[in-house]
Amino acid sequence: MNRVRVEMNWDDCESNALCVMAAPEVFELQDDDTLLALQEDPDESLRDVVEKAVRACSKRAISIRD
Repeated sequence: MNRVRVEMNWDDCESNALCVMAAPEVFELQDDDTLLALQEDPDESLRDVVEKAVRACSKRAISIRD
């Protein structure tokens, strides 16, 4: 089964939840306003939503490694 490797630059992340809106299966905003990556290696079937989250991130804190 193919996986997508999601990489986060936590130093740049603003926890503005744009990625959560794009990919709620992969990202979650915690009660303390910190971001959580629910899946760092989601299934390939989630690639489209992960790519949408990458594009939505205003700080470019998310990337995909193939």
